[in-house]
Amino acid sequence: MAHKDYVARGRGQKQAPPPPKPSLPWLRIIITLTLVAGFGYFLWSIKGTAPENTTTSNTKVVKKTPSKEDTLPDIPEEEWEFIKSLPEYTVKIEQKEQDQPTVRRLIQCGSFRTDAQAQELKAKIAFQGLEAQVRPSQGSSGKWYRVILGPYDSKRLAEKDRHTLQRAKINGCKIWNWNL
Repeated sequence: MAHKDYVARGRGQKQAPPPPKPSLPWLRIIITLTLVAGFGYFLWSIKGTAPENTTTSNTKVVKKTPSKEDTLPDIPEEEWEFIKSLPEYTVKIEQKEQDQPTVRRLIQCGSFRTDAQAQELKAKIAFQGLEAQVRPSQGSSGKWYRVILGPYDSKRLAEKDRHTLQRAKINGCKIWNWNL
């Protein structure tokens, strides 16, 4: 009995050559360029050979001269009154003065039981470039320390400072109409 050695058998055989690399299809490139050049020459050669008037033997071309009825009238120049009158025009406005009480606004950012807590919030506000005050007040439940900013003459200025505090994560500040 012959003993088959599969491992040894594979060593003696030649390996298949690698597949050839595909070359450029030169014939297709040349044919394509020839067709494109021929089409370009064809278009160039027929340029300007079209007849000016396409008439058939049964059709007559009749040029009609415009009559007075067919012509459009000239466009009249429009005159606008406001162009002349506007520079000389003035508007009078009656202005009534209203007696509005000046309301001053304050921002309250906190109310604390201890002065130390109020001073800590006042320091955080000072780091934002704003000046706060700590005011003690006596309430029905004992003494409180309020942290306030202001007074402000307009609500817009108070809102501006409140938004500055919100960007610094100091939330809970309220704008009040207070007169001190």
